Amino acid sequence: MVEETPWQQALRYANRANPYPFYEELRKTPVARQPDGTYVVSTYQEIVALLHDPRVSSDVRKLPDPAPAPAEGSAEAEPITETVVSLEPNIITQDPPEHDRDRRMMMPHFVGPPHSPHLISDLEPEIRRIVDGLLDNMQGKTRIDAVDEFAYPLPVTVICKVLGVPLEDEPRFHSWIETALDSLDFGPEAASEEIQSRLAGGRQAVEEFGQFAAELLDRYAQQPGPGMLSAMVNEDGPETGMSKGVLVSNALLLIFAGHETTVNLIAHSVLTLLRHPDALEKLRRRPELIVPGVEELLRFESSVQFWHTRSAVEDIDIAGTTIPKGAPIFLAYGSANRDPKRFANPYELDLERRDNQHLGFSQGIHFCFGAPLARLEVQVAVGEFLRRVENPRLVEDPPPYRHNQIFRGPRHVLVDIDGIRD
Repeated sequence: MVEETPWQQALRYANRANPYPFYEELRKTPVARQPDGTYVVSTYQEIVALLHDPRVSSDVRKLPDPAPAPAEGSAEAEPITETVVSLEPNIITQDPPEHDRDRRMMMPHFVGPPHSPHLISDLEPEIRRIVDGLLDNMQGKTRIDAVDEFAYPLPVTVICKVLGVPLEDEPRFHSWIETALDSLDFGPEAASEEIQSRLAGGRQAVEEFGQFAAELLDRYAQQPGPGMLSAMVNEDGPETGMSKGVLVSNALLLIFAGHETTVNLIAHSVLTLLRHPDALEKLRRRPELIVPGVEELLRFESSVQFWHTRSAVEDIDIAGTTIPKGAPIFLAYGSANRDPKRFANPYELDLERRDNQHLGFSQGIHFCFGAPLARLEVQVAVGEFLRRVENPRLVEDPPPYRHNQIFRGPRHVLVDIDGIRD
């Protein structure tokens, strides 16, 4: 039996709760070729260099045909990237100049500046109202699920408001997203019967989700309404021309990314602080540390562990390795954010860490443009959780994790509490 690489071991579900020992081993070879021909980059300096390197493409259409995942007793496996490639490009899977044009068209409707400089900050009262309501609903309970009752409903409610997606449709797209995410696997278990059996469901979920987005955009094209999706489909500025397929793909991205990563960040923030009671008490005593504290939590537990749609358009010499033209490139943000060559004492949670240039939102032209909203949501959510929840205690550590490897997060975080303060 062939010994698995550190990357393959990190991707196994059994290691989802703690991939960091395998990342530590992986960083000994900053650019490591995997058995399937993918090059995994795990160190901070090299990842930052590639994020700004025009020889790296994010266009999924430039990826080679995906090879079947190996082993687990099966000779063949369905391509795991098939669903991603079958969609029209969105701003994450585009290169300039298309990427730059579409991002310019979308950003004013989401993050505001320069057209609406207070768009995000004006959401703070609504975010606080939602957070207060969620905490109020916990009154009288002695055990809560910090995911289902807190980390999930906040960002999904906010993103529905921002985008103009009817909140009553949330159960439908939540089911589609969960099904699609659970069908993707980039590790040695991809060829298992269990994962293979999920693929058809995953493809169907993406198709139904896409149909839902297309119908919503059609409705807004006929009768404009509130939110970003209506603004996008009725764009009349100097730059127009997104095809319907690209509009649908970007709508899916916004609905999904607009809440999924924030759910994981809030859940991991609660989990991490409960594991570090000294940091929790420090943040309670000094609530002004919530801003740098959230940045440290972003570094400590990255909501996006790696990204998988990049490839080399030319040979790239880096860290003593040549990534050949056409090779897929995985950038392991979760590993880079604990690289001791960039962060002193990287396994220590330091709420006052200086020069914390983490990769929690990536860098370069694909820097997450939803970062200001995510930061605000997490700052409010974590700050109020610590202020109002009395004596929170983890029930299970580690908690159960979701299957997906990219968007790594707990499925549940059960917490015993003594009550909810007013």
